[in-house]
Amino acid sequence: MNHTVGPDPLEPDERARSNFVRDLVQQRKEPPNASSVWPGPTPKHIVQFWDDLQRLPGDVEACMNSWRQLEREGFTIEVFDKHSASTFIRNRLGARFERAFKQCYHPSMMSDYFRYSYVLVEGGFYIDADDVYHGTPIGKLFEDGRLKLQPFCYDVATAQMVPAKVFTEHGADRLEWIFYFNTTPLIAPRNHPIVERALFNATASLEADKSNGLPEVQATTGPGNLTRSIFEVISEGCPSDALMVAHDWDLTSTSQWPLSYRNDSRNWRLSNQQAFVEPHTTAEL
Repeated sequence: MNHTVGPDPLEPDERARSNFVRDLVQQRKEPPNASSVWPGPTPKHIVQFWDDLQRLPGDVEACMNSWRQLEREGFTIEVFDKHSASTFIRNRLGARFERAFKQCYHPSMMSDYFRYSYVLVEGGFYIDADDVYHGTPIGKLFEDGRLKLQPFCYDVATAQMVPAKVFTEHGADRLEWIFYFNTTPLIAPRNHPIVERALFNATASLEADKSNGLPEVQATTGPGNLTRSIFEVISEGCPSDALMVAHDWDLTSTSQWPLSYRNDSRNWRLSNQQAFVEPHTTAEL
């Protein structure tokens, strides 16, 4: 299913990263020694973020609470807002990283930057606030020290996501497809080299000159930054089995649609490269 007719919609470096992710995702066979090379365990600690917990929408809170059932299996859950996240970053990483966090102009960027910071220094499992848990057992994901990530694929031609059951099949490819890794879930032990690179790359991007406008969310802190970081670290010699592809993550959790906040500036897609203005809501669903 490889179509190569027509101009490539991606820049050469973007194409190289997409092909790299495609090959990782479609290589279904687990390395025989991955668990021994990356020994665990990974802390069974769930971390979530919402920038203003005093204005947490009820429908988002319901998504977050769906993970509470895992407390019966030994997981702990901690929720941060922008103030407690800033304090954590200052205390554990220092002033430079706190300044970078404060350069995140949208709550989505704050959540991206915070997840790298937290998982790097503490290890654990970051999950977005709008992801709902379906009850699938996840204990095996914490037995070793690999980074676990969900693959995504976007079709530029149709402006739609490609279903995982389609793009994860060996040989599946189209020129219009972009393969990349999502930032949720982010499951890793402390000091994982890919998480470290993602944090440092995001920090450098946030420190860059903004005279030409605010930076793009995805490339600065989101999936673009994470995918680039994976590509760099593995290209520099880190074994590819430092990463485990969670091919069937949608059986465990999915991002809930629709949610009340997606229709206003709290949705990063509506605020990308714009100064964030908190919406004045009279009631939350």
